[in-house]
Amino acid sequence: MKKMRTVTAALALLAAASVGTVQAQTASWTADNGNGTFTNPLFYDEFSDPDILRVGDDYYLAGTTMHTVPGLVILHSKDLVNWENISYCFDRFDFDDPAFSLSGPSGKNRGEVYGEGIWAPAIRYANGQFYVFSNVNGKGLQCYTSKDIRGPWQHHNMQGRIYDLSVLFDDDGKIYAIHGYGEVHCTELKPDMSGPIDETDRIIIPNGSAVGEGHHMYKINGMYYLISTDYRPNGRTLCSRSKSIWGPYETCVITADETFGYHPAPLTQWRGRIVPDGSRFNIPQPDVNATACTNIHQGGIVEDQSGQWWALLMMDFHSIGRTVTLAPITWKDGWPFLGLEGNLGRAPRTWFKPRIAAADTTIPHAPYNRNENFDQKVLGRVWQWNHNPNDKMWSLKNGRLRLQTMPADQLMWARNSLTQRVIGPSSITTVELYTKGLKDGDVCGLGNINIPCSWIGIVKQGKELTLRWFWQGDNDTIDTPVTLPQQKIWLRMCGDYDNDKAEYAYSVDGEHFQTIGREMRLSYQLCTFQGSRHALFAFNKNGQNGGYAEFDNFTVLEPGADRSKNIPYGKTFRIINLATNRPMHAMPHGLMYDIDEKNNSKETHFRLIDKGQGQVALQCEDGRYVWVSGQGLPGDVRLTTDASKAEVFLWQDYLDREFMLMSMRTHLYIGKSPTTGSPYSMDFKGSDPARRNGAVMRWEEVK
Repeated sequence: MKKMRTVTAALALLAAASVGTVQAQTASWTADNGNGTFTNPLFYDEFSDPDILRVGDDYYLAGTTMHTVPGLVILHSKDLVNWENISYCFDRFDFDDPAFSLSGPSGKNRGEVYGEGIWAPAIRYANGQFYVFSNVNGKGLQCYTSKDIRGPWQHHNMQGRIYDLSVLFDDDGKIYAIHGYGEVHCTELKPDMSGPIDETDRIIIPNGSAVGEGHHMYKINGMYYLISTDYRPNGRTLCSRSKSIWGPYETCVITADETFGYHPAPLTQWRGRIVPDGSRFNIPQPDVNATACTNIHQGGIVEDQSGQWWALLMMDFHSIGRTVTLAPITWKDGWPFLGLEGNLGRAPRTWFKPRIAAADTTIPHAPYNRNENFDQKVLGRVWQWNHNPNDKMWSLKNGRLRLQTMPADQLMWARNSLTQRVIGPSSITTVELYTKGLKDGDVCGLGNINIPCSWIGIVKQGKELTLRWFWQGDNDTIDTPVTLPQQKIWLRMCGDYDNDKAEYAYSVDGEHFQTIGREMRLSYQLCTFQGSRHALFAFNKNGQNGGYAEFDNFTVLEPGADRSKNIPYGKTFRIINLATNRPMHAMPHGLMYDIDEKNNSKETHFRLIDKGQGQVALQCEDGRYVWVSGQGLPGDVRLTTDASKAEVFLWQDYLDREFMLMSMRTHLYIGKSPTTGSPYSMDFKGSDPARRNGAVMRWEEVK
């Protein structure tokens, strides 16, 4: 088997171990650690513009779906940590506009609605029914109503230029929409959802108040609270409050700079919208020190049954797209700050699940089943079509997905492409492709819908089959003659999404895989406003309807999903500071410092004392414990032989053996400045985007 060259060794080894017959994945990412704690992100795949709603003991989360259908996804949870996809508000866009079906003039700006479908929903419950409000570019405000969260949903086209909105059903029966960027407006809505009452529109927060968009309005104890996000010059979340919905409002920042140690993904640069093959792209190198919109920002807040408040905010998460985080809220001076007392404005990556009954009884699970054998009569909920499908040109037949080919110039214009989001931090996706039904000019395979796009697949020219690898980034194409004795081929994409890279592989026997092409850079971009998406596609490049392709046994393996061994219980290990690449050293002087990276003395060896629920104490191999005196300033992190003094930390799992230690007493982090020469302290508020400020460590086992 040819070696998987440049995508991480873990991916390569797992790919090699998992070839052959289709195997079920052993685990899929869930934030639930199984010990009463959770680790962000809630989902390691895209879920944009989250809005949260609680009705009784049930929580509902609505999110953006842009141009993909079914549209406006709704998840359900009992504990705010484990979620299940239970509904979409509609199966297809019902506007009389070919752009929503990719059936307009190919290559023209209005032949598609990439990134301009439906986005930024507000989910509400009032009058005995559920409401989901959202915007469709060029079509105005939309509302979907249902007495059952699972539907069916009734569509109300309210029109009007109201977008990125929040909706408040006030105590007096009036319904308000809050919307606008910078200059925030409030407009009353008609109770029958027929439209806005235009003459009621008023500015409630004037321009120049540093307030952004993505509004979420709440009335709490008689006070109006507006949660908003601003992205100039970078992302942060604000709260504005007033005794009247019409203002005046006072505003403060409730979270900023919490990136969980992630820097922004590079944004693809090019001219135009969805571009044809041969165009020039630029994917710049990322600024690893920048925050941009990687920090947690836009989203909603909710009160659980115990009275604790939580924020569910999104962050721009590399080539995965935008995903959701869960953070505790601490009310102080009447403001809902994210974070914990002593460290307001920042949020723990790992924290305790809500203290409600369901948190103790819910079995950890992922929101989707990503694997699909196409044996059922309907597609799994994880799947979405890239624009409205032509339902006459696809089917589930004999345990396979059949896609009949229609004319297209390239993948981004191919109709009936079936997609699902990629999942991180890394994953291996494999599908079987059957080629018997192909005709001249047909192109089909496994692709990545992003800008630039890429794919691996089969091209039929006359009677000949060619295996093709294509990356739009530099319009590179590699063709390989292929013989398929079983009339099928296995296609695979290996993605390292935390590091924004991927590569393709294939097999003609299902056992021996080889890479094709080279490693591809992945990015995020503001045209589709989505991250990378797997696509099963089939089109005809000769400008006509052709034959058909069939797909079976789509599987996703997630090497990083099982985090049960990420905390080194029972091991002896060194702690390496990522900022200096030097090991932590328990000095005879009684302080914590660092030492030459080659030093392997017992003063650089540590063990964990398990305190339960991810809480640990740190003990040096020489028997001394780490404790903190005073305020945690440099020199306050010390060593003691008194076990009762040992500081209790909550382990913050940053994956790949990287971590932070948060004091359960002060909610601050232990760390060491890489520049000042000071000893370790416990006054760090969190990590910087590059994980190089001295608070993020890596453990390595001592053999």
